[in-house]
Amino acid sequence: MYGISYVSEPSQMKAFLQFPYDHYATDENWVAPLYIQQRDLLDANKNPYFADVAHAYFLAEKNDQVCGRIAVFINRSWNTFQKQQTGFFGFFESQNDPYLVKLLVEVATDWLRERGMNKMIGPINPGFMYELGMLVDGHETEPYVMMPWTKKYYDKLLTEAGMEKEIDLFAYVVDEKNVALDRINRAEAIVRKRMPDLSIRPVNLSDFGNEVRIIRDIFNQAWKDNWGFSPVSEEEFDHIAKDLKLIIDKDIAHIAEIKGKAVGFSVALPDMNQAFRHIRNGRLLPFGIFKLLWYRRKINRIRTALMGVIPEYRGKGIDALLHREAIVKGLAKGYNASELSWLLETNTDMIRVAEKIGGWREKTYRIYRRNI
Repeated sequence: MYGISYVSEPSQMKAFLQFPYDHYATDENWVAPLYIQQRDLLDANKNPYFADVAHAYFLAEKNDQVCGRIAVFINRSWNTFQKQQTGFFGFFESQNDPYLVKLLVEVATDWLRERGMNKMIGPINPGFMYELGMLVDGHETEPYVMMPWTKKYYDKLLTEAGMEKEIDLFAYVVDEKNVALDRINRAEAIVRKRMPDLSIRPVNLSDFGNEVRIIRDIFNQAWKDNWGFSPVSEEEFDHIAKDLKLIIDKDIAHIAEIKGKAVGFSVALPDMNQAFRHIRNGRLLPFGIFKLLWYRRKINRIRTALMGVIPEYRGKGIDALLHREAIVKGLAKGYNASELSWLLETNTDMIRVAEKIGGWREKTYRIYRRNI
C-alpha cells in the first residue's frame, strides 16, 4: 500500500532530495547533480524564482521506503503573461509501477485543481530557465550539463496515467568529425559582406553585471513569441547568472553587435557533467571536491545553453555566426563536441541551422500536458 505525504518537515525534504541518487544508482548514464545545488534550487528563501510561485512537494512511500516524488508549481507571472490557468509539475521520479505513477499524477492534478488551475504541463524543474522535459529518445548516452536523463519507462507510464504530449524539445550535437567548417566559413563570409558593421566579441567577465543585463534584454526580446515564454525578472536572471559565472568560459560565450548595439548573444558552457559523473552521490565533501577539480581539467565538450537574436535581425545569419564562433574557438581550446539544446520542435529555423553546420539530433525531451 502506497502513502503520499506533503513535504513539510526538513527530514522529508532531505528524503525528497535524496531519492534520485538512490533511484538511479545503477544507471551509468545518469549524472548526479550536486546535492547542494538541488537543495538551494528548491529553497524558496534562496531562489528568487519563487517570489511569485506557489509550490508543493510530495513523497510516495511504501513500507517506510521512498518510492516516488513529484512537485507542483503555480507561476502567477507566467499565467498572467500567457493568459492561462496552468500549473507545472516537475522533479518527477517513480519506481516502475503504473499504479504509483497514476497516484502521483492524481495528487499533482488535485492540488492544482483546488487552486483554480485547469491544465498541468511538465516536467518543468521548476521553471523554464532550468531543466525541462522527460527524455524519450537518446538514453544510450549521458546528458550534457543542465539537461536531464530520466528512466526509459516514464513515457509509457505517464501516458497511461493520462498525460499527453504538449511539445518536444531536441538536443543536437556537432563534433569535430562532422562539423561543416567549409560551409560555416562560407556563410560567415557572406554574412559579413552583407553586414560589414557586425562584430562578435567575447563576454566581458570583468563587467559581468552589465553583460548579464544586455543578455537578459536580448533574451526577453528574442524569445517573446516562443512556446512557454514569459519575461524573466532581473532578480531571477541575476541569480542564475551568478551560478553560471563559476563555470563560464569567455572564449565560448559571445555577444553580437552592430555599430556597438547588442543584437544577439550565445552562451556555451563547458560540459561540467563530464566531471559531475564521477561524483555519484552528488556531495562535494569529503572527496567530491577533489574529483571535481581533477576531472574538470579533462572536459572536452560544450553545450550552447542560451542563444537569442532580436527580432529585427533574425534570418540574417547572425545565429549561424554565433554558433561558428563557439565551435571554432571551442575546437582551438580542445572542446571536440558541442550540444545545441534545447531546440523547440517548432523552431524550424534553428533546427535548420543546427543541421547545416553538421549537427544531428541525439536526444528528444518531451513536455506533457493534462487538462484538469
